[in-house]
Amino acid sequence: MVEGGLAYGTYRGLFQPEWAGPLAKLVVLLLVGYGLYQNRHLKSLYLVLVGLLLNTAVIFANGGHMPVSAEALERVGLGDFVPVVQAKGDAVHALLDETTRLPFLGDVIPLPPLRKVVSPGDLFILLGIGGVVVEGALKSSRPRLTRREQALRVLLYLALVWLLLALRA
Repeated sequence: MVEGGLAYGTYRGLFQPEWAGPLAKLVVLLLVGYGLYQNRHLKSLYLVLVGLLLNTAVIFANGGHMPVSAEALERVGLGDFVPVVQAKGDAVHALLDETTRLPFLGDVIPLPPLRKVVSPGDLFILLGIGGVVVEGALKSSRPRLTRREQALRVLLYLALVWLLLALRA
């Protein structure tokens, strides 16, 4: 919520993106880090931690902003967002260019069905969250399930997640 508020305030001209973006990212990193620490018993969250570290590296290497590819934005149908990022109207993103550090870790992966551009770190985070769903399915309150029933339950959970993502697009 803090990140969204600072991003919206920057878009409306209330905050300067030079400090609002890095502040938003710092708050998010602290909150997510605390959540990961409190749930460290869930092994799949270590994938989330890897994704968080990758995103943190590219954000801090680029002055507190996540670089985003103009090409990738065009491919997912968000080309109208490019001038906003160019004009520094977004507190979170900066347009990827020749001065970008660690460009391969930025938002460079277009996902046209979802109209999103994501980073490799985001993919690790998504895998980790999917893993938590699988862990939750396997650690059901009914421990007497056979391996086949456990596998079916996991597949049903993953199908449900995929269906929800597909309906959102």
